[in-house]
Amino acid sequence: MTGKARPPARARPAFAEALPLPRGGRVTLRVVAPADAAAFVAAAQASVRLHRPWVHPPATPAEFARRMQGKRDDSKRLALLVVRRADGALVGVFSLTDIIRGPLQQAFLGYYAFAPHAGHGYMREGLRLVLGLAFRTLKLHRIEANIQPRNAPSIALARACGFSREGYSARYLKIGGRWRDHERWAINADDWKARRRADEKAL
Repeated sequence: MTGKARPPARARPAFAEALPLPRGGRVTLRVVAPADAAAFVAAAQASVRLHRPWVHPPATPAEFARRMQGKRDDSKRLALLVVRRADGALVGVFSLTDIIRGPLQQAFLGYYAFAPHAGHGYMREGLRLVLGLAFRTLKLHRIEANIQPRNAPSIALARACGFSREGYSARYLKIGGRWRDHERWAINADDWKARRRADEKAL
């Protein structure tokens, strides 16, 4: 066989790395990467009182490494850091998991802030960016967040960004060694677009 040898095929970028990520006025989104281990672990360790009993993020380098395995190439999940633009501080995390295509076009949303950045509006701005990414870029139709009933700050954030309470699931997820009840909150693309139009008219 003769002729010029074909150049080696370029490796396709990982699913997460190929996405154009939006930027807001005060925060931007960034895919969680192995290089974030030290800053992430430090933020998680400083936020234990804020997170318990709602969520248990990786709080050691070994736990962080285990969570990272395979995630960057997984087209069914996306883990994003919310980063303050002024100084690069990690202010929180959003995750889109179990991304389902076909007739459903849905993902599950998880999130938590890092101390001392909770309560300053960074996560609200970050969630608006995430919803834009989910509905415009990923072309999803529905985002669902399952939140423990006593987690008032997380419920307030979902409600402020247009989510509606759809139901209640008893002993839905095992967190911290216990099966915990959750409220089911969701938003679809049509409601998100209508809310954006209303917000724009109010400006």
